[in-house]
Amino acid sequence: MRFPDFFSAAPVIRMRDPLAEFLGATGDGEFEYRFEDAVRLAGHSCPTVASAFLMTRAALARLYPEELPVRGEIRVDLADERDAGVAGVIASILTLVTGAAGDTGFKGIGGRFDRRERLFFAQPLEHGSLRFTRLDSGAAVEVAADLSHVPGDPRLAELLPRCRSGRASTQEMSTFRSLWQDRVRRLLLEHADDPQTILIFPI
Repeated sequence: MRFPDFFSAAPVIRMRDPLAEFLGATGDGEFEYRFEDAVRLAGHSCPTVASAFLMTRAALARLYPEELPVRGEIRVDLADERDAGVAGVIASILTLVTGAAGDTGFKGIGGRFDRRERLFFAQPLEHGSLRFTRLDSGAAVEVAADLSHVPGDPRLAELLPRCRSGRASTQEMSTFRSLWQDRVRRLLLEHADDPQTILIFPI
């Protein structure tokens, strides 16, 4: 298995998971989530997956400025309905990193580590498309992504339908893949901390 080289240079999200520590998955309960993890979960690499990863990173950094975010102790609200557009893909990345889940989440052990009722769709947000809330303090932040600042190559508009229909040549398919991933690369490496691309709205 070989990912594009830029994956390894993408930002990393560090978390502390008390459940992992309790059950001995890691001695200190600390995890590092990388873009590769999001890609493995989603099964593909695209601007949506990248922006979900970056919005999560930005929100957690704002909520936990001097400590590791605590996985399983964060509520996440999405403005979109669960079946709208790419809401499901985004939600899967949010669950991966934060542990927040709906009614199918982990039920906990003896009243601790419950991950259910932490992820909600169709919520009335004020500014962003996602809201993250610390369950211990109630501190919250909303985030959104404006991908217009990271436009795709104009050639993608012609190549995508040809590749999708199977009419593309080997060279066209190669060009399409390269251009598609280049937009993901620019988003992750050049715009991860760009306030015009990853927007943060303190609550």
